[in-house]
Amino acid sequence: MAGVATSVSREVPDLLDTNIFVHAVRGDSTWERIKALRNPLLTDPRPIFSFVTHGEVLSLAAQWNWGVEKRDKLSYFLSYFKSVDIGSLEILNAYAEIDAYMRRLPGSVKMGKNDLWIAATTYVTGATLVTTDKDFDPLHGVFLSRVLIEA
Repeated sequence: MAGVATSVSREVPDLLDTNIFVHAVRGDSTWERIKALRNPLLTDPRPIFSFVTHGEVLSLAAQWNWGVEKRDKLSYFLSYFKSVDIGSLEILNAYAEIDAYMRRLPGSVKMGKNDLWIAATTYVTGATLVTTDKDFDPLHGVFLSRVLIEA
């Protein structure tokens, strides 16, 4: 049937970057591309996200003065996908290793702290990072696999 969404099965889950939630709440053309390419609402296993994303996207909602409708959509997405706690020893060690790696790169490439936590969570879970920005490019193929969806 044309136009009917079907479930997609993957070996490893997708881990959704914070910007994926922003586009989902906005329901913009980038969200339509994300749905077409990764089908996050109908993927098995269900996509996951780092606990850090939860705080980061709530902060963005406050900064951008999102109203009740957008905050309700955000709450839905945060409850639909599975959050991964960052308090495990494995994620803490991965954070340290990735941060050190980034600082050793030529030009002392700096990565935002939230992105470091997201990268560490992706690395430890073995998930595929789905993002709309290039912040994780230095880690692609080294610590993680990422799918870049142009915004």
